[in-house]
Amino acid sequence: VPVMEQHWRRYALPVRRSWRVDETYIKVKGRWVYLYRAVDKQGRTVDFNLSEHRDVAAAKAFLRKASGHNGTPEKITLDGYQASHRAVAELREDKVIPADTLLRSCQYLNNMVEQDHRSIKCRTGPMLGFRRFDHAAVVIAGIELARKIIKGQFAFQRITPSPGRGADLSAAVLCA
Repeated sequence: VPVMEQHWRRYALPVRRSWRVDETYIKVKGRWVYLYRAVDKQGRTVDFNLSEHRDVAAAKAFLRKASGHNGTPEKITLDGYQASHRAVAELREDKVIPADTLLRSCQYLNNMVEQDHRSIKCRTGPMLGFRRFDHAAVVIAGIELARKIIKGQFAFQRITPSPGRGADLSAAVLCA
């Protein structure tokens, strides 16, 4: 999956600059771990990061990864969890996120990312948890990649001249 993800990233369409960021729980080895996720204003997946801890360092790692892959956001909407707010403040000080980035905390604007968590929960719920953290990260990366393909977040005309089946697209990406 990591190799597939790198190949598909070349064909990804840009995401909007208004992000909704939230975290959810996934069970790994009988313990809850945290899946940080962000979607843009249109519901497109920005990025995700699986972390063993729910703290400032994990939130900073996620926001650094998301900014590195997708550019810096103009607006970030967070829930009420203060570690995420501190992470944004520290990233502003480190100049990873511009100082003029609007930071909002509104539970209703984050409904979009909460609903997007459902697709991950529906796929991982029947699995009854994962045995290893690294395996969980790979499987979730595959689920997220499949969700991005379903949402149409890739420029398929750059891959193949005519739209085809998912298997044809995957083969075309791997050959490119």
